[in-house]
Amino acid sequence: MNTLSTEPELVVAHSDNSEACARVAVDWGTSSFRLWTLSADGQVLARANGPYGMASLSKQDFAQVLEDQLNRLSVDRHVPVLICGMAGAAQGWCEAPYLQAPMALSQLGLGAVRVPDIERQVHILPGFMQTQPCNVMRGEETQILGLLSARPDFNGVVCLPGTHSKWVRLSEGQIAHFTTCMTGEIFSLLCHQSVLKHSTAGKGWDAAAFVEAILQMMSAPASLADSLFGLRAQMLLEDLPPATARARLSGMLIGIELAATQAYWQDCEVALIGEASLCRHYATALASQSVAVDLLDSEAMTLSGITSAFTQLRET
Repeated sequence: MNTLSTEPELVVAHSDNSEACARVAVDWGTSSFRLWTLSADGQVLARANGPYGMASLSKQDFAQVLEDQLNRLSVDRHVPVLICGMAGAAQGWCEAPYLQAPMALSQLGLGAVRVPDIERQVHILPGFMQTQPCNVMRGEETQILGLLSARPDFNGVVCLPGTHSKWVRLSEGQIAHFTTCMTGEIFSLLCHQSVLKHSTAGKGWDAAAFVEAILQMMSAPASLADSLFGLRAQMLLEDLPPATARARLSGMLIGIELAATQAYWQDCEVALIGEASLCRHYATALASQSVAVDLLDSEAMTLSGITSAFTQLRET
């Protein structure tokens, strides 16, 4: 498999790497792989990132990818490894069955599954499921646990923007309810596989057009259906700049998401966890609705969550 021969980015986090690695944290997503070696007090010693997502691997590949990266970082075989994300999906390495919401995040580590038939001690954290209405998450719950580790009294709403954005209501340390919007995936499909790819090429941005589109969708969400092709028509007839078209498309889709999730964010502060630039767009969108936000670092929340789950795991 060609993916395995690709060297990942490898960054040593501290020049003084004399501390012993006590545990390893891994966030294994659909398209990416992130690994951190940690000291006993939770300090990052080194990190490795690579294009080794679940979508590009067979079940037989996971063990090799992990072992290759641990060997590159000289991690002893006795050091425990805890993984969150899509490695625990049915199509991943070793299925970690969903926990059912509402449930306390303090139960997350207790639901971890040990990967069989390998020498190392490797556990995979479960995701969360909801039955009314049906919904699932994998990976986001670990970041939410990280938030609660830092702010145990947090009761409110967390938004995790991404390919599939999550809106989660937390109450008394529990995931009480959540919903998912495929905003990021729809944006990517329209930009790369629809007629709009000719109108949205490039990486520019028009902040005013973004906010204007948010406000349009909040006031008239049904207008999305006949506004999308207008981006193409305006490019052909009025030379609409790609930066404006791209920002307007993003604003339309995030605006529709806000309209659909208004019951979550209305009249409350929202904690945002995700990639920094995307979270800033969501912060701007929510600010247009007079909603205060708290921007949280995605990596910090992931590491905090896995560290907390390690503590739970040791108690099993």
